[in-house]
Amino acid sequence: MISLNVNGTIHHLDVDPNIPLLYVLRDELGLNGAKFGCGLGQCGACTVMLDGQAIFSCLTPAIVLEGRQIRTVEGLGTVEQPGVLQQAFIDEQAAQCGYCIAGMIMRAQALLERNPSPTDAEIRTQMQPNLCRCGTHMRIIVAIKRASQAMGHAALPAAAVKEVVR
Repeated sequence: MISLNVNGTIHHLDVDPNIPLLYVLRDELGLNGAKFGCGLGQCGACTVMLDGQAIFSCLTPAIVLEGRQIRTVEGLGTVEQPGVLQQAFIDEQAAQCGYCIAGMIMRAQALLERNPSPTDAEIRTQMQPNLCRCGTHMRIIVAIKRASQAMGHAALPAAAVKEVVR
């Protein structure tokens, strides 16, 4: 029996202690935001937050997670009330196929919680481990800057945010 704190709720699960977190989230808890992409920690589709840090859930065994805080994209907001970062991704149409977006949002959330006013270079460095095959990288950067501003951290006016990253 393993107890995991996911999005602020404790779950007592009878799972193999070596099962990757990704499978626990999807198969045991029904949280399907994190996606299976490569299974090797090379694409970022499975990114979630662990104690405020972005991690690859496909590589993280459940046994090392007891007593730690796990956050998924489902913990940031709902369809009816998206979180600030989720809304910025919607507003900027930062998703095409949508497969990578939950992982992108979680990596960006970790950045904004650690650094509320990141520079373009800091955003690019943080987002580098996550791949988007559709090529919406520039919209993703704009969405992150928009979220930073909406959270009250960016000094740039809304119109200037788009100009900076183009």
